[in-house]
This record gives sequence, C-alpha cells and structure tokens, in this order.
Amino acid sequence: MDPQATIDDLPSFLAGWAGRPTLMKTPHRHDDIEVNLVAEGGPMLYLIGGSLVEVARGSIVVFWAAIPHQLIANRAERVHWLHLPFDRFLSWGLPEPLVTHLLSGVPAISPPSRADATDQAKFTQWAADLATGQAEPRRIAMLEIEARIRRLTMSTFGEPVRPDTGDDPALRQVVSMVRHIATHFREPITIMEIAAAANVHPTYAMTQFRKVVRTTIGDYLKLHRLAEARRLLATTDLPVSRVAAASGFGSLSRFYRAFTDACGTPPARFRRERRE
Repeated sequence: MDPQATIDDLPSFLAGWAGRPTLMKTPHRHDDIEVNLVAEGGPMLYLIGGSLVEVARGSIVVFWAAIPHQLIANRAERVHWLHLPFDRFLSWGLPEPLVTHLLSGVPAISPPSRADATDQAKFTQWAADLATGQAEPRRIAMLEIEARIRRLTMSTFGEPVRPDTGDDPALRQVVSMVRHIATHFREPITIMEIAAAANVHPTYAMTQFRKVVRTTIGDYLKLHRLAEARRLLATTDLPVSRVAAASGFGSLSRFYRAFTDACGTPPARFRRERRE
C-alpha cells in the first residue's frame, strides 16, 4: 500500500499498515495523529511544520498530521504506520503539555537507544486487529496503542533533534523559511519577510522553496493556517470569526472559502462533527 497515494487530504480514519516509504512530491496533511516506526534500513528525513526531523531505525515518531509534513529523503526499507483519529486521541486525556506541543507542530520522537524489541510485533498485531473491523480486537489495539504512546512520552518530549543540513544550501535556506512560517503564520507575513529569514532575494526564495518542498510559499503558509484553524475549532469554543483571525486569515470570507475547499465542509460543521 502506498500511503501517499491514499491518504492525502482524507478525513480522519483508524488504520495501520507497513511497507517501504516513498518520497512525497509535496507537503500534505490529514486530520489524524500519525505514528511511524522505522523497522528496517536507514533513517527517514521529514519536514514537519518548521522542523527537519530525522527518524532512525528503531525510533517512533508521533505527530499531528494536519501540520504540513513531507518525507524528503529516505533510506528506510520497512516502516510501520498508524493513523489515529484526532478526536479519539484527544479523548485519552494525555498530559496537556504533550498535547499542546503536538498540536503546535512539535513531534514527539524516541531515540534508537530507547527502542523496544517488541515494537515491530506490536505494530504488526495492531494493524491486523484494526483491519478486522471487529469491535473487540480494535478496542484492545487502541488500549495498547494508547499505553505505548503514554510510555513513549514519559521519556521523550519537547523539541526533536534537528539533523545537520550539511552542504546543501538550498535545504538550509528552505528550512530557515519553513521555521519562520511555522513561527509567524498567524501574522500577515509577506514573501519578502520569509525570504529575509533565509537571507535570500524573494524571487530566489520562491524558486528554491518550490525546488525543495515542491509547492509555493503561499500554499505552504495556507496549510499552516488551516491546521491552526482545525486545532482551534476542535479544542476551543472561539467563534468562527475569531478562529479565522487567530489562524492568520485576513478576512472571514477568505477563511470560509479556503477551509471549505480544503476540508470539504464549512468550519461550523467541522466543529460539530468533531464533537458528536
């Protein structure tokens, strides 16, 4: 199964599978909590929000997939994926600092030194249980997944280790730009300001950004704003007009249009469906 071919911009769902990762042509998002385990081979290199994140063999990474993310380099041969519905994840009542960090775009990642020898077998069993469609195996799997994430976050929490970008100036410049976007997307920032964060000319910035991320700076900025809008709609009672403003949208009409086009439902309905 090729996850990139099947999950782009889909509603939240519960599933698990394993396979060899393929590079993502563009950043994407979906309304799930995503859990990855690198089982065989070398590391994966993700661009998640404003972070460049390396996931080595034996490591588990947990992140909110509504944050724009993109696999930009890969040496892993086999990876296990879990997608957990956002509302189910919130219902677990995990520590507030962890939830806040995940929903702000900071992944939780375990180092290889804390690898659990039973993880591969567990992920395989969870995927099989979730695929049965039967209530009791799925319930058992969810209880075990919750316990594994709780254990993971007892010792792994906060800013992920950012790998060295080496001698690739384009990658260094783009990482500077995405970090600036992740920090300032709530503000009315311009391409000129984003380019200045990488000390490059705006025209050059747009070219390099598209070369590495394979989308425009404007579209990437909009993905961040939409992720923040989802978070606020799902976790607060702010009026929709304030959600729009707090997410960085310049007008309510622009917010409604962008949100409905991206999510397939208006903001108010999105909020109701997450709370039913």
